Order: sequence, then C-alpha cells, then structure tokens
Amino acid sequence: MMAGLHRVVVTGLGAITPIGNTVQAYWEGLTNSRNGVAAITLFDASSHACQFAAEVKDFDPTGILEPKESKRWDRFSKFGVVAAKEALANSGLCIDENNQSDVGVIIGSGVGGLLTMETQAHVLENKGPGRVSPFTVPMMIPNMATGLTAIALGAKGPSSAVATACAAGSNAIGDAFRLIQLGKAKAMVCGGAEASITPLGVAGFASAKALSFRNDDPSSASRPFDSERDGFVIGEGSGVLILENLEHAQARGATIHAELIGYGSTCDAHHITSPTPGGIGGAEAIQLALKDGELNTTDVDYINAHGTSTPANDSNETAAIKTVFGERAHQIPVSSTKSMTGHLLGGSGGIEAVASVLAIQHGLIPPTINYTNPDPLCDLDYVPNKAREHKLDVIISNSFGFGGHNVCLAFKRMA
Repeated sequence: MMAGLHRVVVTGLGAITPIGNTVQAYWEGLTNSRNGVAAITLFDASSHACQFAAEVKDFDPTGILEPKESKRWDRFSKFGVVAAKEALANSGLCIDENNQSDVGVIIGSGVGGLLTMETQAHVLENKGPGRVSPFTVPMMIPNMATGLTAIALGAKGPSSAVATACAAGSNAIGDAFRLIQLGKAKAMVCGGAEASITPLGVAGFASAKALSFRNDDPSSASRPFDSERDGFVIGEGSGVLILENLEHAQARGATIHAELIGYGSTCDAHHITSPTPGGIGGAEAIQLALKDGELNTTDVDYINAHGTSTPANDSNETAAIKTVFGERAHQIPVSSTKSMTGHLLGGSGGIEAVASVLAIQHGLIPPTINYTNPDPLCDLDYVPNKAREHKLDVIISNSFGFGGHNVCLAFKRMA
C-alpha cells in the first residue's frame, strides 16, 4: 500500500437476498446450496417468454422502516435501507453529531426505481398527468437508496450513487474504499440495491435474449459455467458493507471481518452488452486489483466470479482468469453464487462482497449449483454443487456490467 494511505477494513455486513433476508440466513443459504429461483409472483408473468426469477421472499420491513414513509419508497430503496441498517448494527458503529460528517454513503443501482416508473407511466396513460404521484421522481431516481440510507442513519459525509449496470455495487464499494484510503471519510456505508423484477424489466432482458427461458424447470436455470446454460436469471435484493479506516475501527474496539486491500476498475470500450472477446477488460481489472493490493497471483485463494450463466460472460470470464493466473488458474477455486441468488444486477456486487467476507471468516467456499455438464471453454474448478472447506486468506470478487464496466475487489483475512 502506498505511504500515506489509510488501511480499510470491513466491520459490518447487511443483506437482503432471494435466499435469506439477513446475513446469517443468506450465508446458511449459500453454504447449503439453497436455490432462490422460482416462478414469478410479483406480477402475472403468464404472457412473458421468461416466467421465473429470484425474488426476495417474505420481505417485511415492519419495525425497521416507518410505515408511512416507506410507502413512498420504491422497493429497491427499501432493500438498501434495511440492509444498511443491518450492516450498521452488525458493525456496532454509532453515528451521532460528533462523527456524522465523517461517515458517508454510496449505494449503487443499475436501474433504480423501475417499478415506480412503470406504475406511474400507466397512471399517466390511463388517468392523465394530474394523477401522477408527486413522489414519482424521488421514488424512481437511482440515487435514492443512498439518499434515504443517509437520512435513516444520519450520515452526512461523502454521498453519491453509482449506476454502472451490473458492476454498480462493486464500484460503490471500491469508490468508498478510495475515499477512506485518502482520508476523505472515516467510515462508509456502501454496496448495491436492485428491484427490477417487473413486467418491463423481465420483458426487456428477455427481448435482448439475455435471460434463461427454462420455464419448465426454473430451479435449474441459473447454471454458471455449465455447457447447457442459456442466460441469466434476474434477481433482486441488496448487499451493504460498513468500511472503516483501520485506526478508527481499532480505536472503538470494532470486530473486524476482513480487510479490503485492492480495487481495479476498467472499461472494455467495445460494445454496449457484449464483453471484449477473451475477457481482456476483465483481466485488466483483476490485474489492477492485485497491483493495488500488492498481491501476487500466488496469493489468491478463491475467486468469487461474476458468473452470470450467460454463454458470453462465463467463457470470457474464464479466459480472463486464465490470462491473469496462467497455469495456476486451474488450481484456484472459482464459484458463482448467482447460481443460487440469480443475478441482482446492480445489487450483485454488494451481496457477493458480503459472501466473500463471510467465506474468509468461515473458511468455506460457496458452491456453483446446477453444474452438471462441463464446457470445454469453461475448464476451471467451479466448486460444483457443494460448499467446500478451504483456508482463505485472500479472495477476489469480479463484477462486469453492460457498457463494458469491469470491477474487481480484493479482500484479505485480517492478520
């Protein structure tokens, strides 16, 4: 690490996911190969080409969010605030008038309040402009998970939102990491939130041929790196971390879950949806994260893959890993938790960062479920179907998004 930069540690975790609505439930789901994919219940999908998703189940913010206010929030904002509150409670950090300017918030979202946008567009068309809700704009804009979290927690430090598609959650964590490194904040609430399982969201991705169409067997649809993969499964939820500079965390006696030591971010500048052939941009992001963390390729014990279950991503991500790690790529466990949670779009980097930190803590690698048919283009160790015990000191987590955005985060066991 460069002289003068603060070390950054993870002290809090929060998660709302399709396989569990707390961090503990989420981790139990990951390590027990729980499948969060099922028929869509949030709307009538009977006329859609894709009729399943990875929905958050039994989400009830009663007692966490004030009912009157939360009625004026889009679903993605509710996910973000609830996950942030869990993360803050887990960290033990008290935000008050003495430190509120030192604590900031960055929560990314690929789309923001899509449900609000759709609903109010129907109101406009069917009932006229006078009936459109006055809360439409603040409900749908993608920075509102950040804004509402800052209000709920009383955090007055650096505040922004990232909208780099499926890389948004990881970019948010990386940007928060930089702010703390540079001394611009002592603590940051960061991650991603998404709620795009809506008629338009599902139809749009389906028309782009990005989704799986296994309506006859949804539970097997998310199958990263498998030769029979046919697209991703859309998911929803939020993952949030509390980051602090090491001195601040130690001074208050915080429990430190892991250290965040590297952040790499690149752009393919190639195509709006397709990655550069060979995963060149992803490889460069991984290399930057390793350099940033002063890591050698021999230091990495596990890779939490972007692993979307699309033909293009999985083969190109595999190629990127092999470009960076060479022959050692075949000895590094690689898994995709999207096989269980589906793809949370801008929220995926958040919950996958949470999974990475928990894997370090527990010495347990979450599996890639539904992996049954090897693909010659995807020939690494994908930890098939069952969690694996493994001592983990360094983990990297990849996130790639439409627009060519590539992000890699590097986490390390706290010495």
